[in-house]
Formats: sequence, C-alpha cells, structure tokens
Amino acid sequence: MGPEHLKGVWAALGDEESNRLTGTHATFTREQVAAHLERIGAADDRADWAITSSDDGTYLGEVVLNELDDENACMNVRIALVPGAPGRGYGTEAMTAVLDHAFGAVGLHRVELSVYAFNPRAQRSYEKAGFVVEGRQRHTLLWDGTWHDSVLMAVLATDPRPSSDAPAPTS
Repeated sequence: MGPEHLKGVWAALGDEESNRLTGTHATFTREQVAAHLERIGAADDRADWAITSSDDGTYLGEVVLNELDDENACMNVRIALVPGAPGRGYGTEAMTAVLDHAFGAVGLHRVELSVYAFNPRAQRSYEKAGFVVEGRQRHTLLWDGTWHDSVLMAVLATDPRPSSDAPAPTS
C-alpha cells in the first residue's frame, strides 16, 4: 500500500460505520494520511497491503501486519474494508493470503487480532481463515456512550487452516 491509494483510504476514513467497526475515534487530515502512506513502505516492523479488485484495481480496503514482537515471532493483524465490500469474500481471501505470507516468508509463529463483539460477520471471516477465539476483553471500546467488548483471536503456524489460492502479497 502506498501513496497511490490515498483517494481510497481517504474515502474510507470518512465512513462512520467503518470507523465504528474499527474503533477509530481519531480524525486525520488528508496531509497526515498522505504522509503515512509515504512512510509505511520503508518500515521494517510492519507490512501494509491494499486490497484491490482484480477486475479493475478499485481500492477495497487494507490489511496490515503490525506490532512486531520479533523475540516471540508474533504480529498483530488488522483489516478494514470499504463500504459495500464486506460479505463478498474479499476479507477472508486477503487474510488467508497474508497469513500464508506471515507463516511462510516472514516465519512467524503466531498472528493475533481483536474484533469488537458487535461484529460477528468479521469474527466468522477470521474463523474461516483459521483464527481461534482465545478470550474476551470487557469494555475495550466506548462508542456513543456505550461500552463494547473485544474478542481476542489468534492463529498459530501449527494450526490447521485453509491455504490461499490468491497470489502472495507483495510489500
């Protein structure tokens, strides 16, 4: 993912429902987003990919491996899709490809994430990609005056999971 995805990333950040699903309270300027997209390609402790349509290259979202714990061969993963993309298999396909990369090329042992309990569709998608529920954190997100829990999920390199038919992501 890089500067060429600014238009799609900027539009996605303006979607209220996407911000709720990701727990994004922060607001950003277009200049901050552009600077972030310029910077991430050189980072050695994370990998960011744009999810795009194979038909026409339309920006559909992003998937990110971050929070590298090198000593324990572990990273966090997060994904966000633009409105209209969820429920069409893009997230599961992208997540499966990124896990193939994480366990193959990177050599990680564990990839973890948290998903808000009000997002069971995302949880099902993660389970399809091989994630297992490990627990629940109570009241991790305050949104519009209501507290919401997070569901902790992870997949290990040794866990059975589907293999991706998608091409491996490129950084």
